[in-house]
Amino acid sequence: MLLWVILLVLAPVSGQFVRTYKSIIFLQPPWTTVFRGERVNLTCKGFGFYSSQKTKWYYRHLGKEISRETQKNTLEVQESGEYRCQAQGSPLSSPVSLDFSSASLILQAPLSVFEGDSVVLRCRAKAEVTLKTTIYKNENVLAFLNKTTDFHISHASLKDNGAYRCTGYKETCCLVSSNTVKIQVQESFTRPVLRVSSFQPISGSPVTLTCETRLSLERSDVPLQFCFFRNDQMLGSGCSLSPKFRITAMWSKDSGSYWCKAATMCYNTTSNSLRSWIQVLIPASHPVLTLSPEKALNFEGTKVKLHCETQEDSLRTLYKFYHDGVPLRHKSVRCEKGASISFSLTTEHSGNYYCTADNGHGAKPSEAVSLSVTVPVSRPVLTLSSAEDLISEGAKLTLHCEAQRGSLPIVYQFHHEDASLGNRSAHSAGGVAISFSLTADHSGNYYCTANNGFGPQRSEAVSLSITVPVSRPILTLRVPRAQAVVGDLLELRCEALRGSPPIMYWFYHEDVTLGSSSVPSGGEASFNLSLTAEHSGNYSCEANNGLVAQHSDTISLSVIVPVSRPILTFRAPRAQAVVGDLLELHCEALRGSSPILYWFYHEDVTLGKVSAPSGGGAYFNLSLTTEHSGIYSCEADNGLEAQRSEMVTLKVAVPVSRPVLTLRAPRAQVAVGDLLELHCEALRGSPLILYQFYHEDVTLGNSSALSGGAFFNLSLTAEHSGNYSCEADNGLGAQRSETVTLYLTGLTENRSGPVATGVTGGLLSLAGLAAGALLLYCWLSRKTGREPASDPCRSPSDLDSQEPTYHNVPAWEELQPVYSNVNPRGENVVYSEVRIIREKKKHAVASNPRHLRNKGSCIIYSEVKVASTPASRCLFLASSAPHR
Repeated sequence: MLLWVILLVLAPVSGQFVRTYKSIIFLQPPWTTVFRGERVNLTCKGFGFYSSQKTKWYYRHLGKEISRETQKNTLEVQESGEYRCQAQGSPLSSPVSLDFSSASLILQAPLSVFEGDSVVLRCRAKAEVTLKTTIYKNENVLAFLNKTTDFHISHASLKDNGAYRCTGYKETCCLVSSNTVKIQVQESFTRPVLRVSSFQPISGSPVTLTCETRLSLERSDVPLQFCFFRNDQMLGSGCSLSPKFRITAMWSKDSGSYWCKAATMCYNTTSNSLRSWIQVLIPASHPVLTLSPEKALNFEGTKVKLHCETQEDSLRTLYKFYHDGVPLRHKSVRCEKGASISFSLTTEHSGNYYCTADNGHGAKPSEAVSLSVTVPVSRPVLTLSSAEDLISEGAKLTLHCEAQRGSLPIVYQFHHEDASLGNRSAHSAGGVAISFSLTADHSGNYYCTANNGFGPQRSEAVSLSITVPVSRPILTLRVPRAQAVVGDLLELRCEALRGSPPIMYWFYHEDVTLGSSSVPSGGEASFNLSLTAEHSGNYSCEANNGLVAQHSDTISLSVIVPVSRPILTFRAPRAQAVVGDLLELHCEALRGSSPILYWFYHEDVTLGKVSAPSGGGAYFNLSLTTEHSGIYSCEADNGLEAQRSEMVTLKVAVPVSRPVLTLRAPRAQVAVGDLLELHCEALRGSPLILYQFYHEDVTLGNSSALSGGAFFNLSLTAEHSGNYSCEADNGLGAQRSETVTLYLTGLTENRSGPVATGVTGGLLSLAGLAAGALLLYCWLSRKTGREPASDPCRSPSDLDSQEPTYHNVPAWEELQPVYSNVNPRGENVVYSEVRIIREKKKHAVASNPRHLRNKGSCIIYSEVKVASTPASRCLFLASSAPHR
């Protein structure tokens, strides 16, 4: 069924294709008002080729709109509001308002009502309402429904338009009224219009009648029949489905009033068009045009008469006269002799004449009559023309001779200084011409004559002077040296060896005009130019004396640009250049002709050279060492003048080495409350170096130093026994020292009783005697000038000492103990030593254990331990009495 609808819409129902229709919504059940909780199926029908595919739906309620899309063209709804749809390929539909009512009584009506429809109005009630139904139209009682809920309108028409409602009774109380439904009866199709192919057809010609109408979208599937009438008499065999009716030939008897009627198939709806009058026209016969006098010579001034007449004259015949297709005048006459016009001949009257006759049924033309007016030639005019603005040697000259008036044919003759150049015959207006190439001999006077048999006429003489075109000029370039350099003065000279003066010279650089110079008496012209880098390129010149311009050959000039002062830049993998990095030196002169040779210098010592054949900069790479710190420069040279860059200073940073930690106390016996000095120094590394001090990996403090290491003082407590280390960092990677272990031993603070005092005193006495014996042994060994077999002053660490570590030692008057860990040859044996130093100065400097040995230091305590790790050292401070 839907395919049938589409075919009807696309068919030419009104003699032309119907425009694209928008989508339509159909309801099932067909009511716009239903009880809440019920459902209504919406079907969207489109009129495109995709109407059965995806459909868009729009729902609006209380000012908000929601859209959705379905794969088919149906949608089930149960919400009050306004619905629209859009089928694929069709415009958006008109809105449909649905009311899902909560009332006790509702009146249901269809969405649309058309003329001739059978309409049902249904009054529905809920259980608590008793239906003794009354139907109202426009608040007037229309009918009482006792045993039914439906009210029927059998054949809807415009009189059924109005507002309808129904009433019923509630069981408990009172009368209730339904909603109001407005019914507007619509036409199934528009009133037809009769279209006629011609309202004034010529007798015997066909005419087509078309009955145009348009079906409503909701009734697009209703077939229509069409009937055609003339003067209330039906044409043809009766009504048909075709909206067209063709009359093969119209005659005078067929003139009359025509109209058409459109009706549905069941004839329950009909509509008639307005009446139109068709008048069949009978054309006049072809007229005959005559000219008098016929055989006289038609000179200018002769009076002639044109007469036009038809065989079927009438008082309504209109005559028109034409000269070469242009209307002259027209005249309407009431006699049977046709119409005539007269005029005196002039040269413009030559040509073809015809007339037309029109009695209101179409104009008919006569055959053409030719008229020739004889005119003697007027004095001709001679003109000279050439493709060039000036007549020059070698140019093509055209002589044109024309008499403005004169009967054809006309014979024209050309003369140069009374010598005939030839003649030409003209059979049409416009004159004649001859052409030839000029030489120097063609200078002089020219004239022409014209003759059409009534005597020749001579033109005015025209003088001609031949101009010599310029030859191809020669361009020369002059510079003060063999090679053009920026700043030089360039002289351009241009000369044409032949050519009539004055001559204008133009100078060009890459087809851009530099300037011009005029030479009134011929010769050469020059142009000066102060050279810049942009002046390299092609040069040419042009010579022109008003004829064809001549262009010289192109000369190329290369202007050498001295190099500008180059710029030296460093490129390193990090912001700070570090030993081992690859440093890239880049030298570039921003201006200068290539090739350019670049030299690289460090402290004015040549590092190397690099050539740049096509310009740009050059690169030189260095693998950095500490010796590469200093001043760098580069030089650019392209053979004119070398340029040196500005000096650039490079400082190569050295990562810190592993620092050495040294602990210093004011005496051999270290007790709680003593001041312990920690000294940390990295022997290599670029300043500034940050030193961190640690006790059991807990930061004690930090200090920065340019050189010589850093110090940290610590007032000892019982908790300060343990492992000490330090760390050095100059921003290029931190280094941690080896660990030094400090054992802090001593007397307890609570000394009770003489027994404790005696024991302690005894131990101190024994320690004192041992230290004294050791010192005496060392002294005797030095007095005899030899070392003992087992030298207690010799440090085991001398066999494999660390890097030199320098210590700033406070001035002590007594022997100063220095604590250090020694690991011979990196083995796992650690010697903990306590040395004493006899100071002779107020401020002394202590070096590593090797230096201590040379100064006569002596081991006053030692302990041999096996280290837990190669990186750990152990320092044990004995609790013996101090040695002075």
